[in-house]
Amino acid sequence: MKLASYNNGRRDGQLMLVSRDLTKTVAVPAIAHTMQQLLDGWDLLKPQLQELYDALNEGMLDSAQAFDEAKCLSPLPRAYQWADGSAYVNHVELVRKARGAEMPETFWTDPLFYQGGSDSFIAPKADIPLASEDWGIDFESEIAIITDDVPMGVSSDNAAKHIKLLMLVNDVSLRNLIPGELAKGFGFFQSKPSSSFSPVAVTPDELGARWEDSKVHLPLITHLNGELFGRPNAGVDMTFNFSQLVSHVAKTRPLGAGAIIGSGTISNYDRSAGSSCLAEKRMLEVIAEGKATTPFMRFGDTVRIEMLDDNNVTIFGSIDQKVVEYKA
Repeated sequence: MKLASYNNGRRDGQLMLVSRDLTKTVAVPAIAHTMQQLLDGWDLLKPQLQELYDALNEGMLDSAQAFDEAKCLSPLPRAYQWADGSAYVNHVELVRKARGAEMPETFWTDPLFYQGGSDSFIAPKADIPLASEDWGIDFESEIAIITDDVPMGVSSDNAAKHIKLLMLVNDVSLRNLIPGELAKGFGFFQSKPSSSFSPVAVTPDELGARWEDSKVHLPLITHLNGELFGRPNAGVDMTFNFSQLVSHVAKTRPLGAGAIIGSGTISNYDRSAGSSCLAEKRMLEVIAEGKATTPFMRFGDTVRIEMLDDNNVTIFGSIDQKVVEYKA
């Protein structure tokens, strides 16, 4: 299934069922009003939704309307949990080098996470408001999963069944604020403003054979100011798959239905695929040329993030955003 949340003037939006080709949509208030309500009752409600989804794709719902990504909030406009990892460890290694920090060997065996703010996600077509270009504005193109209720201590073998939905992420980062925050020894906060998610969330079966071993085996495509920036394959060089990430996050706590877990920036050792954030490209410039020449984002810059299937059709819709100056 494919699902979205339309902006209806309420904090949690209106749950919408979306056709596979993203052309049609229908509200399903008789089943669930919001995405969180659906996730809370997933086992009971999913079969009812699946029947409607099949009818929607067959053109049998008279109530269907044209789907408009511009009306979408993030699939979960706010969430009880947003934990973002760094599953592509070669990316972590490069970015730490940019800060002059050594990378412990444990990073290859124990996933790295930060806990993000989940009360104010930005809509996928909305501007990114920030107060200063001096903060080092960067995008991070990622994939995220949404879980049902996950018991504490779940093994990675059993974690896969708790992955209910997938979506794309722009995990906005303020690179010039990160070193000062990490120097305090207490992690990210101000350097990680509100994130954005794709217009549509999809069940793993929508990816067919491209969802294997709890990984998405497709390129994640990023355009910066209309020009291709990178298309690394999300299934390549992923040190920890999503089942392992879920297991890690649930090691000392249960996860409630609607928990979002991110992959971290998609990155391949094959540098011809490009990058999924500016920090990685800048570090590669330092290695090759002795200095970074690519600037961080400025007001007016745009970023587009999407993933295409084997027929070059968008799967999740696209994140399309512009950085703008925030004025209180």
